[in-house]
Amino acid sequence: MKILFIHQNFPGQYRALAPSMAKLGHEVMAISSRKETTIQGIPNVSYDNARGSSKAIHPWLTSTEAAVIRGEAVARTLTQLMKNGFTPDVIVGHAGWGEMMLVRHVAPHARITSFCEYFYNGKGSDVDFDPEFSAAPDAVMRCHVRNLHLTSSLVDSDVGLSPTEWQASQFPAFLRQRIEVCHDGIETHRLTPREDAWIQLGRDNIKAQMGDEIITFINRNLEPMRGYHSFMRSLPHILAERPNARVILLGGSEVSYGPAPPTGGGYKAQFLREVQDKIDLSRVHFVGQVPYTTMVNMLRVSAVHVYLTVPFVLSWSMLEAMSLGCCVVGSATPPVQEVITHGQNGLLVDFFDPEAIARQVCDVLARPKDVKDIRRAARAHVVEHYDYQQVCLPRHHQIITGMPMPA
Repeated sequence: MKILFIHQNFPGQYRALAPSMAKLGHEVMAISSRKETTIQGIPNVSYDNARGSSKAIHPWLTSTEAAVIRGEAVARTLTQLMKNGFTPDVIVGHAGWGEMMLVRHVAPHARITSFCEYFYNGKGSDVDFDPEFSAAPDAVMRCHVRNLHLTSSLVDSDVGLSPTEWQASQFPAFLRQRIEVCHDGIETHRLTPREDAWIQLGRDNIKAQMGDEIITFINRNLEPMRGYHSFMRSLPHILAERPNARVILLGGSEVSYGPAPPTGGGYKAQFLREVQDKIDLSRVHFVGQVPYTTMVNMLRVSAVHVYLTVPFVLSWSMLEAMSLGCCVVGSATPPVQEVITHGQNGLLVDFFDPEAIARQVCDVLARPKDVKDIRRAARAHVVEHYDYQQVCLPRHHQIITGMPMPA
């Protein structure tokens, strides 16, 4: 089959899937906004937007107009690609940026799968979850408009694909019935525990290894959507109770989700200022954004990994931590509860309660032998339900091609 992947930042979610499809004998190409002619061995055709966004457009339509502009650019690029001889049998793409809006009109014959990462809801989801960051009065209407291009793309698709049941459940019923659930997959054969793992911390060249009281917290950016404020507020309690503990925070200083802080300066600095006089900063290590292999080693030496999130997209990092045998202390929010059963393959805490977070973390640090079963169960759960090769790849192949994966 000829398979086309569409993703502005290709490979994105398809970093494993696209090369796998090529290895299975399919002819694979990509359309993206990147300029490279080959990405991960996959031929890539770059699209260029014909225009920029309008300055005077209604503010609610800013993302919608940008989506239409991208959709138009992808449609033109796909038209030319087909004229040049590549007529895809299957098209797979991320519906979140508008790139999938018009592909049905260019390739009516193709089987189209749209990646349905998130449907925005003004109530009962991320927007109104945390009262400390109150939503604007018009949030419900803004969310409705923000979903227009996503709805259009999914209506024109043969099937939608969502990585978790909870993410799929955010779509209205008439769209949910078109969506299959399959996670992107975790390469559990590579993400394995290693007792000899170690990392070096800070300018003092501190060596951290298995058995040390290392607390890890990982996100693309350190922000409230991922519970950074609650975690920082737990640190005075943790560091006072556990004098040998060290904290490693991986993440940038920008904002990935939601509005920027009104005070400026970023959330990282804001919530550090709130607690900096109450903690020993020499035991708190902000490492920024590091290479993937460094992150993996961080998790291998982690005594306890804290993952907090509002009801939103589940991070790969939580499942990667579980695959590496971490004891995860996670927020008792729906995306996490879909994966973690308290006391069995992880531990759950109240997202809003820094003292409860601290108590749970300190309890894990105080009894490392007692959580070995939780660590083993965490890895076993990810291997059984999220392993890329054995679970997710065969299901992805079935969903996007409509046929079983070749033996």
